[in-house]
Parts: sequence; C-alpha cells; structure tokens
Amino acid sequence: MKRIGKIAADAGVFFHIDAVQGAGKVPIDVRKIGCHLLSISGHKMHAPKGVGAMFVRRGTPIESLLVGGGHERRRRAGTENVSGIVGLGKATELAMESLEDGTIERVAALRDRLEMELLRLPATSVNGVGPNGTPVPRAANTTNVWFDQLEGEALVIALDLKGVAVSGGSACHSGATEPSHVLMAMGLDKARARASLRFSLLKTATDADVDYAISVVPQAVERLRALSPIEAGTLG
Repeated sequence: MKRIGKIAADAGVFFHIDAVQGAGKVPIDVRKIGCHLLSISGHKMHAPKGVGAMFVRRGTPIESLLVGGGHERRRRAGTENVSGIVGLGKATELAMESLEDGTIERVAALRDRLEMELLRLPATSVNGVGPNGTPVPRAANTTNVWFDQLEGEALVIALDLKGVAVSGGSACHSGATEPSHVLMAMGLDKARARASLRFSLLKTATDADVDYAISVVPQAVERLRALSPIEAGTLG
C-alpha cells in the first residue's frame, strides 16, 4: 500500500483503499500509507451491521453522498446512527487490542489447521498458495479453497444445513452467476473459480469449531462428488 501511495502521489491522483477486510486484522497507518481515503465496515470487526467509517485526508475533494443537511461536515445528510457509531467505536478499540494480545496469531493458527486438514482431500487446493506451498500475505482469519468436481454453491448449501457458514464469493456479489473475477485474475479457470469457497473465522472461533468443520466438510464433499457428473476442468 505504501508503494501504491507513493506512485499515486507522484502521479497526482487520489488514492482510496477499501480496508474492510484488513481493518482490525492488520495494522493500518494512513499517514505511512499516504492514502487520501480509506473505508472500513463495522460488521467485519464485530460491530453492528449498517455502520462504517471513512478516513478523508484534509483537502481531499469529495461530493456529498446525501444532501439536505449539515451532518458529518456536510458530506452525508441525515440523522447519525448513534448506537451504531458507539458500537463501531468500541469494536475498533477491541480490534486494536487484538492486534497486540495474540488474538490474531491464535486465529491464524486455527485457519492454518483448517487448511491443512482440508488439503488432505483429493483434488483440493488453497487459492493463493504457490507451487512451493508458501502462502501469500493475507488476512489471518480467511482462506479460499477450491474443490474440484463439484459446484461451490451446492457445497455452500450442504454445509449450511450442517451449521457451517461459508461463502462462494463476496457478499457484495451475492446472487451473481459468474465466477469471481478476482479468482479468474489469479489464474483459476471457470471450473475452479466456481468450485471455490471462502472460510472466514471469527475472533471468537475455538478449536472445537474447527474440529467440527473438519469433520463435516469432507463428508459433504465426498457425498456431492459422488452425486455430481462434473469432472475437473470440464466447466472452463
């Protein structure tokens, strides 16, 4: 981000960061990054849904989202969601503490154990892991796994029935029929992009939670592969 900020500054363009997934999981310093704008969302940090915040560097020109009142420095008219704001403030405080008290490292260890067990399944791999098995830098709580020879959406439903909530894509693209453009840009073909699921662990996740997922996912994958006529690579 610092390198991108430097490039943007040298080119004289404004730089906005969508930090929704990173906030509360990695340290963020807008002064070091040099961004003009940075957005976060409360529910990604255990705050109430429907509240977020945006850093705006002094002097950055932006248009009002809603007009009609002087709220929020005339950038967004309408009565503020006071309870949501208070919740976001407290959640942010707790998130900052979790960066220093070992919580993030604990969640990362749980995520790594979940990955390791899922990779024991045949025709399965982790998106973002290179040929040498070295993970790329990423959020500590998240992994994205593809399961060849099945449709990811079917596995989402099967796991939901077992009490395991996973995602076939980002929430902002829920209902989309096309595979993730991000996974496609990473080099996955359509078959594997459609067969990919995201597992995101809460900071409250426990060893028992991971143990349960490890017991349920292989059963669901095996059952769906037995029912599915899909073969690896045939959807591309």
